This record gives sequence, C-alpha cells and structure tokens, in this order.
Amino acid sequence: MTPEMIQSWSIALIGGVLIGAAAVWLMAAQGRIMGVSGILAGLLPPKPAAGGDRGWRITFALGLIGGPLIVQAVTGAPAIGAPVVSLPLLVVAGLLVGFGTVIGSGCTSGHGVCGLSRLSARSLVATGTFMATGALTVLVMRHLI
Repeated sequence: MTPEMIQSWSIALIGGVLIGAAAVWLMAAQGRIMGVSGILAGLLPPKPAAGGDRGWRITFALGLIGGPLIVQAVTGAPAIGAPVVSLPLLVVAGLLVGFGTVIGSGCTSGHGVCGLSRLSARSLVATGTFMATGALTVLVMRHLI
C-alpha cells in the first residue's frame, strides 16, 4: 500500500467517524435524526423552520460548508476537488438527488448512516436503492456514454 493510498484511506476513515459523531451529537443534543436533506429542507419553503429549530439547522448547514474550508486552511491541500462533469450536468444531477430524497423520504445520511444503525427496514431498502442507482449511473456515465 502506497503512502498516498494510506492517506486517502485515513482521510475517508476520519470523515466517516466525523459523520457518525455528528449524527450521535445531533441525537444527543437535539433528539433529532441526522438527515442532511431533511435538515436543509427545513430551511426552505413551503415549511421553513422557525425559532430555535431554525438556528441549529443554519448552524449545521454552515458546518457542512465550513468544514472543508477549515480542512483546506489547516492542511493546505484542496479539500474540495474540481467537478469532473460539466456545470449543467452537475445542476441536473443535484436536482435529481433532491427529487430523489423527497420521494425516498430522506437521503444517504438519514437512511444510510442513521436508519441502518437503527435497523430500519425502510432505510435498508432506501440505501439499497441508492447504491444500485449509483452503480448504474457510474456504469452508464463511464462505459455507455
């Protein structure tokens, strides 16, 4: 294993631990299940959160944005890579992900991290669907187009 592979592997491990720690902290501090799409949806119309419920959601969103920037400032290495697809395709993909999270009543963090750890059958189905769709998308994008 090369030093680059070890570094890449350790960064992924640290990121996974931080996601898990954030989920545990949110459950302990707010009694909430961490689902990023649901947290962000609570800031948008038609039913934006108000009062204290809005405050922790904004703080969470700022942490999502600020985390990579802090890592980049501390390490000097780019924490956010350049997009590997065009901007229009990126926008369409983002909209499809948002639409999918509405249909699936949650996203990968909510179902994959929190739902599976709670042994939710619904989250198992949702996560399996996410994984299969992701594999199919990679197959189409890298080998058929």
